[in-house]
Amino acid sequence: MSKVWFVTGSSRGLGRALVRAALEAGDRVAATARRPEQLADLADEFGERIYSLALDVTDPAAAAAALAASRERFGRLDVIVNNAGYANVSPIETTDDADFREQFETNFWGVYNVSKAAIPILREQRGGLVIQFSSMGGRVGGSPGLASYQAAKFAIDGFSRVLQVETAPFGVRALVVEPSGFRTDWAGASMTVHEAPDAYAETVGAMRAAASQSGAIMAGDPQRAAEILVKMTRRQDIPYHLPLGVNAAEGSIALDQRLLSDDRKWREVSRSADFSEPYPVPFPAETMSQTV
Repeated sequence: MSKVWFVTGSSRGLGRALVRAALEAGDRVAATARRPEQLADLADEFGERIYSLALDVTDPAAAAAALAASRERFGRLDVIVNNAGYANVSPIETTDDADFREQFETNFWGVYNVSKAAIPILREQRGGLVIQFSSMGGRVGGSPGLASYQAAKFAIDGFSRVLQVETAPFGVRALVVEPSGFRTDWAGASMTVHEAPDAYAETVGAMRAAASQSGAIMAGDPQRAAEILVKMTRRQDIPYHLPLGVNAAEGSIALDQRLLSDDRKWREVSRSADFSEPYPVPFPAETMSQTV
């Protein structure tokens, strides 16, 4: 069956690739962007199957209005995609507080606003799929200079886990997509790279250098990613997390293995905090790499 999509951040990058892939698959798409005129070529090509709307996802009322207008246009909404987002680079110590908050407003609160407004629609029609764009950094984390962006992506995961449980009785599913580097302008025009003190040369400085040579970290093909996601919407059996790209896949597996190893190593100590468990218990032997 064809699907009806609602996609934020549709004017470029993965969002635009996803809109095109869905349209080429025969679906209909409500494509939102701050500047919907950038979608004019897709409207010329696909006609009434694309509905372009202006949307600033940080405005809750605007998000609700865009969703309502899209449902009125197409009759239903099957796939909600929260893709809008951006990142700036600077160390936590010197990041401008307003810049940190503005990034978080789009990267997390935008997802919150659209998801919350979509829930009544999906609940009423008894089904739908919410696709949340996180990133490899939202699973693995630890990228210097990207504290606001990655904090928001981790928050999206926690938020979406609850959303999934609360809406499952209504037939609603959630998919958190975790891309590694893709050939978009994420590290180009969309990113402001701030100066970093010399003390951060080895950490944030390295990220600044990578961002200035963005082609080196953009191995992913947006068209392939979009086609994968369109195919995913046709399945009943889907994962909750979907890493996309070699670095995302291998980095996630490596992290999961490290976390499992640590959990097993500290299991008895962790359990000993409960009244019913033996206490005290010996700590694991320290290794040289862990000695301070």
